[in-house]
Amino acid sequence: MEGGSGGGGLVPISFSVEACRQALTEMIIVDELPFRFVEGEGFRKFMLVVCPKWVGIPSRWTIAKDCFNLFISEKIKLKSALRGQRISLTTDTWTSVQNLNYMCLTAHFIDDDWKLHKRILSFSLVENHKGDTLGKGIELCLHDWGRPKILAITLDNASSNNGAISYLKKKTKYRRDTVLEHEFLHVRCCAHILNLIVREGLKEYEESIAKVRGVVKYVKSSPQRWDTFKKCVALEEIKCKSHVCLDVPTRWNSTYLMLERAGKFRKAFDRLEEEDMCFLSSIGDDDDDDDEGDVVTRRKSKKLGPPNASDWDKVRLFEKFLALFHDATLRFSGGEYVTCNTFFSELVNIKNAINIECEEGSPVVGLMASNMKRKFEKYWENMDNQNMLLYVGIVLDPRYKMRYLDFGLRKIWKVKNAFIRMYEAYIQNEEGSSPQRTSSPREDASPSTTQSTNRHAALMAQFKQELQSEDSLESRSEVDRYLAEKCEDEGDNFDLLNWWKVNSVRYRILSKVARDVLAIPVSTVASESTFSTAGRVLDPFRSSLNPMMVEALICAQNWLRSSSTPISLRTLMDENLLGNWLILQKDQMKWLPSLNPMLM
Repeated sequence: MEGGSGGGGLVPISFSVEACRQALTEMIIVDELPFRFVEGEGFRKFMLVVCPKWVGIPSRWTIAKDCFNLFISEKIKLKSALRGQRISLTTDTWTSVQNLNYMCLTAHFIDDDWKLHKRILSFSLVENHKGDTLGKGIELCLHDWGRPKILAITLDNASSNNGAISYLKKKTKYRRDTVLEHEFLHVRCCAHILNLIVREGLKEYEESIAKVRGVVKYVKSSPQRWDTFKKCVALEEIKCKSHVCLDVPTRWNSTYLMLERAGKFRKAFDRLEEEDMCFLSSIGDDDDDDDEGDVVTRRKSKKLGPPNASDWDKVRLFEKFLALFHDATLRFSGGEYVTCNTFFSELVNIKNAINIECEEGSPVVGLMASNMKRKFEKYWENMDNQNMLLYVGIVLDPRYKMRYLDFGLRKIWKVKNAFIRMYEAYIQNEEGSSPQRTSSPREDASPSTTQSTNRHAALMAQFKQELQSEDSLESRSEVDRYLAEKCEDEGDNFDLLNWWKVNSVRYRILSKVARDVLAIPVSTVASESTFSTAGRVLDPFRSSLNPMMVEALICAQNWLRSSSTPISLRTLMDENLLGNWLILQKDQMKWLPSLNPMLM
């Protein structure tokens, strides 16, 4: 091949069997291809053209082994990267059709270059979903990964998770690298709590929702009915790119989307009553086949009929109200950006929206909001039941610091106290450093019941006093200097992690607090799963796989992809492949010589 010093010249590339095999292995994992793909006639012909020198393309058995070996090598790299890191964890539990219990453990951390990472550490079998069992499973996984330092674990609201946290605290609270004896270890999944709040509101309008579900199910039940409905849409001149969709059991967001879309086609459904003689008589025939335990309890009685004008009006009203919760859940569940600094803002928006609808809203939405308010207060009204690190997260956002908390929170002194204690704990963890005591919150910052009317004014006065202080900023602790400096301007292009990267020299200790706290996720699962309150269930195909290879493929894909997306294993492997040739003995892989001849 021609080369040269010019920019347009061709660069000679040497052929490497090892590099080709590595690239093929990564492609199989990342693109979720079946192992038998490498033996396909089309692939072999393609390789003869693009790489005729590669005459020893691996078989399905060899590529399967390469995939597992790649998992091992990538695990070693990640283990090295985690050495010395303080991470936060999320867990998720799964069940196979054979009632085998799995636990997925994911690490969240910010690296030395201030980039946020999300890496699956384990997808392993556990005996059951009891608290101690999950706690032991997490402990074993952390031991396998070299016992990295842990700051927080985000879990859903299941009672068994309280037992898991108690077990882990008991085992790790007195370790040298533990922060404040794991006082802030447990973070309750905000998306899960929001899910419970929404479900409480939807219960009140079960019948209206069931009627909408019935007409959507009718038009989606056959091609003929769908064609008739599309004609009605055309006759009504409804211009909408998206069509109606049926909701899914246990997922309230699909109910929201069903209602939101169905409302746009109300006139088409009204016309369908005239165009389709079977429409009125058939609505509700299949309702008794619906699964129990859905996010909105399914109606068992038949012949509810189509929605009337009152039903459509209700749908229009609370569909708009639910949009706030839908968007908040998506923001809570982001895996590629910091979420703990926005928790309080979302909390305030949701609370204000509920209060406004309770006081000023229509009777329809007001009743829904009242039910939601009771559930909201159960989980989020009392700060004693919340993890203070979620509030520290907003203080560590230089656009807000204590100012936004002062605006929307009563017990601001608790947040500042937690912020200072975190800073002092990190000083103590610094080798050879002695704690530098910062100024503690004044007693008058802790309000009594008799001072409720003057609380906000007193706190704002204290804040202004700190900003206007003439004391030298350099003589103060990093906490005092950080809080005293002017807040950064709000802007769409503001990069929170980059700000801390640039200012880490000025705030040597506080930047370490920020690096660890800002990595805490407020949700346990990715956005596509957050609207479900049912336990995740492995389908029959996944349930049939060897658990060790399932873990290898799930983890390896997560590590190799630049952005984490769910893996689909349905066509990745032949069902009988794994159990015949892969066993693990004393941390060594042994490949059995006898392979299933039907798969050769």
